[in-house]
Amino acid sequence: MPILDRRSLLGGVAAAGLAGSGDFLGFARAWAQSSEWKPEPNASIALLRWKRFVPSEDEAFMKLTDAFTNATGVKVTVTNESYDDIQPKASVAANTGQGPDMIWGLYSFPALFPDKCLPVDDVAESLAKRYGPWYPSAEAYGKVKGRWIAIPVAFNGGYINYRISAVKKAGFDKFPEDTGGFLELCRAMKKYNTPAGFALGHATGDGNAWCHWALWSHGGNLVDANEKIVINSPETAKALTYVKSLYETFVPGTVSWNDSSNNKAFLSGDIYLTNNGISIYAAAKNENPKIAEDMDHAVFPVGPVGKPTEFQISYPMLIFRYSKAPNACKAFIAYMMDATNYGPWLEAAQGYLAEPLAKYPPNPIWTKDPKNAVFAQAAKRSLAAGGLAPVSERIAAVLADFVIVDMFASHCTGREDVKGAIRNAERAAQRIFRNT
Repeated sequence: MPILDRRSLLGGVAAAGLAGSGDFLGFARAWAQSSEWKPEPNASIALLRWKRFVPSEDEAFMKLTDAFTNATGVKVTVTNESYDDIQPKASVAANTGQGPDMIWGLYSFPALFPDKCLPVDDVAESLAKRYGPWYPSAEAYGKVKGRWIAIPVAFNGGYINYRISAVKKAGFDKFPEDTGGFLELCRAMKKYNTPAGFALGHATGDGNAWCHWALWSHGGNLVDANEKIVINSPETAKALTYVKSLYETFVPGTVSWNDSSNNKAFLSGDIYLTNNGISIYAAAKNENPKIAEDMDHAVFPVGPVGKPTEFQISYPMLIFRYSKAPNACKAFIAYMMDATNYGPWLEAAQGYLAEPLAKYPPNPIWTKDPKNAVFAQAAKRSLAAGGLAPVSERIAAVLADFVIVDMFASHCTGREDVKGAIRNAERAAQRIFRNT
């Protein structure tokens, strides 16, 4: 996950892909003439989005926004907020019927208030015809009860970031592909004083991502496909035992880490392996090229279930029903995700974002540096927040309350034994499912 002050060091990086891709204003005008969504007269849009972490991405996004405004006459006002502030502000807007027309957040937040979201089946189906199919994880985040209530604009891949020299010193010529080998690697790295570190605090991205991976990789799930709570299982117990063994190899203090902590620890040389987006690598290339040269990335190891169980961040964009410019909002999303715009914008994000649809034109960001390639798989390999279950208001609340993260943290720190940790998670889930 990102850390803003590190990422801000990239501020001088221009959105070269966007700038070099031709006359965007000319394209925008031609697009507006043929678009099936005609903005309302004198329409304007207020968009609340997650705060930029790669300044060149933000620069490219604003270029797209300006071209859209010049071509359609629709003024787009963009406000940025931190990850942690998006969901509360979205909830207030949904409950009061006042605020931004559109919100661009993360994970399953539109499922917290699906009835407040404008259906966008037409936009989703149009994009699927040109660039689809949607990856299953993307469709899971965009749909509730069979209707598209948001468009999953992109995914952020959080993968294993590691120092090549430390892995080799630990006796591994190849990064392990299974959970057993991964544990042995972490143990060996601790032995050579090059430890790993994964967030066990309330880290919205990093903590949720790797803890869900650990649970699912051992066959554990919070709920089944019918939203029956099934966390109390032998598979969950095995996942807890496994994670505690991993935790014993971590650098001290990870139980209090937020989403920026592991970035700082990696770039300062306190840890040599963690889960994160491409942001650590991007920052290292700018401020510490020696670390960047010694870095590489790997997919999450596969556990006893025998298939990938990754949990990657989706960035869905919703339109509120109360918006006075629904057509303008739909037009903006469709315009943004047209390949002519989307490809250069994605390239400007430097590998931080990945495509949610399977057949966008190949993007050079995944091939010009081999160390970027793994991040292209984020949407393809990821499960959605519910695991076995569809994304719903209840699933979104479980994620927001860090039920799974807290379960692992309580056992790793010795506050609870396996049974106690499971029991607490089960009770937390029961409260959520009873009250929503």
